[in-house]
Amino acid sequence: MNFRLSRLLRTASSEVYLIWAGERRMGQVDIHYADAIIHAHLILEVELSEEEERMLCAQIDEDVVTSYLPCFEREEFVITVFRGEEIDSFTFPSAEEQEEVE
Repeated sequence: MNFRLSRLLRTASSEVYLIWAGERRMGQVDIHYADAIIHAHLILEVELSEEEERMLCAQIDEDVVTSYLPCFEREEFVITVFRGEEIDSFTFPSAEEQEEVE
């Protein structure tokens, strides 16, 4: 399975990517950099086999993490995998609250 990573956000110490397979959203990965230690939370919205999960984790390492900190320069890269679904999305302040302020 080919995965495509689409970056939503990047800060000095973290990144957030949506994960796609074709037109289907597969999940999201949040990556946090702390010097030579990197932690990621991978949230899958679909069922993947262990092999597909390993391939996705390897792709995240190769396409994103290694560009930030090559594997020979880091102490540890830990990915914790969760399965979930997006229920809703909130923005603060909401559009209605913004109008009230103006």
